[in-house]
Amino acid sequence: MKESESEKVDLHPRNKHRARYDFKALVKSCKELEQYVVLNPKEEKTIDFSDPAAVKILNKALLQHFYEVKHWDIPATYLCPPIPGRADYIHYMADVLASCNDGIIPTGKKVSCLDIGVGANCVYPLVGNKEYGWSFVGSDVDPVSVQTAKQIVKLNALKDFIDIRLQNSKSRIYRGVVRPGEWYDISICNPPFHASQADQQEGTTRKWKNLDPKKADKNSLNFGGQNAELWCEGGEAEFARKMVEQSASIPTACFWFSTALSKKLSLPTVYKALKNFKALEVKTIRMAQGQKVSRIVAWTFLTKEQQMDWKKRRWAK
Repeated sequence: MKESESEKVDLHPRNKHRARYDFKALVKSCKELEQYVVLNPKEEKTIDFSDPAAVKILNKALLQHFYEVKHWDIPATYLCPPIPGRADYIHYMADVLASCNDGIIPTGKKVSCLDIGVGANCVYPLVGNKEYGWSFVGSDVDPVSVQTAKQIVKLNALKDFIDIRLQNSKSRIYRGVVRPGEWYDISICNPPFHASQADQQEGTTRKWKNLDPKKADKNSLNFGGQNAELWCEGGEAEFARKMVEQSASIPTACFWFSTALSKKLSLPTVYKALKNFKALEVKTIRMAQGQKVSRIVAWTFLTKEQQMDWKKRRWAK
């Protein structure tokens, strides 16, 4: 079982999930996990990663144990993302901010982050707030996701740090969410991966075959997911292109815009858009979790002078 390796060396050095899962400690934090713990052929404790219920409770245990999230639940079939990969994105964006701040990561509530497509799970804000004390605005087009994320925020007494907003227009990404006079140090996004529902279903079958061939005919993902979370016309490349285009209309409202990309083939589309809309600086960051490799593309429209002014206004102690 890959999840039983001694250390996940590809994860970010500050990622709390580099070590093997300590199921004894996780069960102590979340008693519900105990019923899903099994032994692999090496007699090591693990869970059945093809079981959606097991994956969901593992996420709940990880959030409780590492991030002090006491209340977390999502509706059945909604996206249940792997926590280590989400934490990596947060840590790498912290490094991006540090690169513009004399190597020091800006921390605390004054650092404001925009999460495009926060989902019902609300994982990025939960992890980012615990790790760095940042404040978040999370947006989503799905009303159920918005209400669920709001409930998670409320139950964990994080309303002073995390604001969840409904994006009423599926064609808009920032407009309608970013309010006049608001400033964001970073914007993050995990865009819909697939280009169509048929593409999504094909990917689902392929994932099931990798996890458990006997369950390959099931029409569900091990990590769940609604249509808006999993696919959009043109897939992640087109969604990211729209992000670049629409970010250019609010160039000074955010220091570093960014998106995660699962496919290397998406990069040329994004780079072309960044060139067309005259991004002044672009960073590409490689992330890996086991055999899965993804990337973060971050961009800014701020000049060096504007960056220095931003640093003085927002990060100076």
